[in-house]
Amino acid sequence: MPAAFFFFILIICMKKLIPFLLIVAVCCISRAETLKMKDGTLVTGSILSQTEYTLNLATSYGNITLSQREIEEILPDKHRLILKGGSQLVGIILDMDEFNLKLQTDDGATVNVDMPQIVSIETYDYDRGKEAQQQFVEQKIEQQASQVAAQGAATAAATSATVEAAGGLTFDSDINQVFNAQKATVVNGQVQTPQVHTAVQAAPRPMSEEEAFLKNVKTGAISQQEYAAKAKEELSSKKSVKQALPEKRIEKNYSKYFSVQAGVMPLDLTLDNSGVSPQQDALDVGGTSVLISSKFLWRLKESNLWLGPTVSIGNIPNNSFPDLVTPPSTENPDPQIKTNGQILSLGLAAHYYLNPTHKFMFYLLGSASYEMLSLNYRSDAPSHNLKSNGFAGAGGVGVETWVDDVMVGLEVRQVFASRQDELKKSASSNTVIQAQLSWKF
Repeated sequence: MPAAFFFFILIICMKKLIPFLLIVAVCCISRAETLKMKDGTLVTGSILSQTEYTLNLATSYGNITLSQREIEEILPDKHRLILKGGSQLVGIILDMDEFNLKLQTDDGATVNVDMPQIVSIETYDYDRGKEAQQQFVEQKIEQQASQVAAQGAATAAATSATVEAAGGLTFDSDINQVFNAQKATVVNGQVQTPQVHTAVQAAPRPMSEEEAFLKNVKTGAISQQEYAAKAKEELSSKKSVKQALPEKRIEKNYSKYFSVQAGVMPLDLTLDNSGVSPQQDALDVGGTSVLISSKFLWRLKESNLWLGPTVSIGNIPNNSFPDLVTPPSTENPDPQIKTNGQILSLGLAAHYYLNPTHKFMFYLLGSASYEMLSLNYRSDAPSHNLKSNGFAGAGGVGVETWVDDVMVGLEVRQVFASRQDELKKSASSNTVIQAQLSWKF
């Protein structure tokens, strides 16, 4: 009876112990890492140390040093679970305790497995075969040994040919020892650093026609001097082309704008003459007016909007009409009514550029101003001056382009203004067309 009881207790302990041993075994196995190289080779081992440029790996066939550029990725640990009944699962262990194991399979599914159902856990072999891994490691070890031997031989050979500095140091050998320096050579238009220096350097492999076409160099081996001459020639040609091209105007470099404009405005101006001559109650005293303007604008921060004062002055052409009130006489055989005048406008103008970086810059324009119109009325009766003052608004479009350091352009706008007193029958809008010369600074 005591023996059976002891055996029963032992079985219970083993059931508790087996999951614990599996956990310890997996932790030990997980220390191994599988590295996938860029050539497709898979190498398994323990990472001893790594830097930004190299990685030291301990494998079953020896320790090797790999360049980080050779490594494509470090694969996550995969394990194979052998279950009771002979079935198996392969995947990445996400979590595990003494009762349960969580596994992510290759298809992305997550599986929970009871620990008593697991017979064994072993590392999944990424490699295509142990022979391939052994061959890769042995080749690496052989290459590293030959590099060390070649560097030692090169250092010894260079010692006798170097210049000795003060204190017994030799420049070439000491620099090579401290910095592991190697002289670079240019072959086929590419800088190459040979791993092994020998007394007689092998001639570079001539480039194929396809390689020469892709790299835009001459077919065959090119010496360093030829390559440098070719590069200098290309650089000189690029500089000359760059200097020949016009300098690109950068809009953000400018904050002020000044322009002078000259153009015409067909002026539709009607004078109410009914108080003087009922037979001639309306006189057309307008015509094509010559208009000169100027603007000084500032750019608002770094936007496309410019704002500033504007001033313009234009003439009202000379007009003459027969005076029907005053009959002809000996002293005045041909009585005439004559008119002329001027328009002065002071206000605020705005430009909004639609494409400020293009060759032809289009902009929308608007202005608000106070307009002062003065009309001189002369006849046999005493002459008098008619005035019509008031606010006016304008809107339109313009275009500019750079010519050397100035800009030339064209502007079309519609001016809206109401007239008073004797000129109240005049049109409330007139079109202005002006050419302009402007500067940005």
